[in-house]
Amino acid sequence: MSQAHPIRLFVTHVWEISEDYLRVFEYLESATNFFYRNYSTPEQLPVQDKEALKEALRRQIAPTECVIALPDPYEKHQDLLTFQLLYAQASHKPVVLMKRFGSAATVPKPLADLANEVVEWDERALVDAVRRQARHEDTARWDTIEFKID
Repeated sequence: MSQAHPIRLFVTHVWEISEDYLRVFEYLESATNFFYRNYSTPEQLPVQDKEALKEALRRQIAPTECVIALPDPYEKHQDLLTFQLLYAQASHKPVVLMKRFGSAATVPKPLADLANEVVEWDERALVDAVRRQARHEDTARWDTIEFKID
């Protein structure tokens, strides 16, 4: 992965920009040597026809390498979020599902069943999962803990 060949991503949305949606990009931007291109366009709401909405989502997902799914809209927009994950799966796009931010509540089982990987809200976990799923890159990172013995 390089600046010239960024990972193509789609982040699930229901035609609105939520705090979690923005938080995903904060995490991705804070990662060093991680280059991506966002294909999600929640601000470009097509005509309110249900099929037009689905077609617009298909066009956004089609060129991507990986889908990042957010569970929060599931309660209100179950059909639209499920559609995005089913289309990703049918198109052989891996899905990285984020757990609920700031909550111990589990993600809905139907969403977890459609995901290739479920990750915590952690910049490193998210970036590593995207690299694994999109490009099959193994990031053999090690944590180093320094301590002083007296």
